Amino acid sequence: MDRLFDFSDYDQLIPLVQNSLIAGALLGLMGGLIGVFVMTRDMSFAVHGISELSFAGAALALLFGLNIALGATLGSIVAAVIIAIMGSRAKDRNSIIAVLMPFGLGIGILALALYEGRAANKFGLLTGQIIAVDDPQVFWLIATSVVVVSALLVIWRPLSFASLDLEVAEARAVPTKTLGIVFMLLLALAVAASVQVVGALLVMTLLVTPAAAALRLTSSPVLVPVLSVSFAVVSVVGGILLALGGGLPISPYVTTLSFAIYLVARVIEKSKSWKAVK
Repeated sequence: MDRLFDFSDYDQLIPLVQNSLIAGALLGLMGGLIGVFVMTRDMSFAVHGISELSFAGAALALLFGLNIALGATLGSIVAAVIIAIMGSRAKDRNSIIAVLMPFGLGIGILALALYEGRAANKFGLLTGQIIAVDDPQVFWLIATSVVVVSALLVIWRPLSFASLDLEVAEARAVPTKTLGIVFMLLLALAVAASVQVVGALLVMTLLVTPAAAALRLTSSPVLVPVLSVSFAVVSVVGGILLALGGGLPISPYVTTLSFAIYLVARVIEKSKSWKAVK
């Protein structure tokens, strides 16, 4: 238990993760907002598929001594473009993602096997790192957050319309295909950013679980994104703070908090249903 929670030197350790806390808040904002559309467009599986190619891009960048953030972003964008162009229908999309996932994972594992540097760098790409966020990464995350959040706000209404009722949106001349491609590119950026902190294997804990919990509590178009962002920020920032005291990787804490929030949301949803029946 002491290994899980030891806050004796907490005040001295907090400054060491200042950049990680900023990154966590930015990821929570991006993940919480874009996660709403991931859920309404039924694209949870796509997040996992993009993360695998993001991992492959980051691993190749690590192997060849290039910028890891750039490698992760390029890998995510390649996956997003393939899925957006070839997977217009859900059935096609899922089959394409199922093909991309093992390919990306295999390439990433090969690159890590050939990499002769620190083992922590390999492990961090999969499960995240707590003190690995330096100033350049923070600036990159800020820039990514500005792009993703700004673009989402611009296309929010038509994208919501297209996500909830595609056929009616097309009948009203909403550019659904263009919106779909733009959304996939924004999702790619959010996934690449998340890989830098929580790792490729656990991206869904930021881009899916918070929005899923929010949708269990309300269907309000205003409250859902607010709750989703709040849950995502609490999960990642709280996970970083707990990991700081425990000295373990960030991922177990972030995923546990996120899952706990989801369970509470399910319990509240069930209690509301029971009261409505009575």
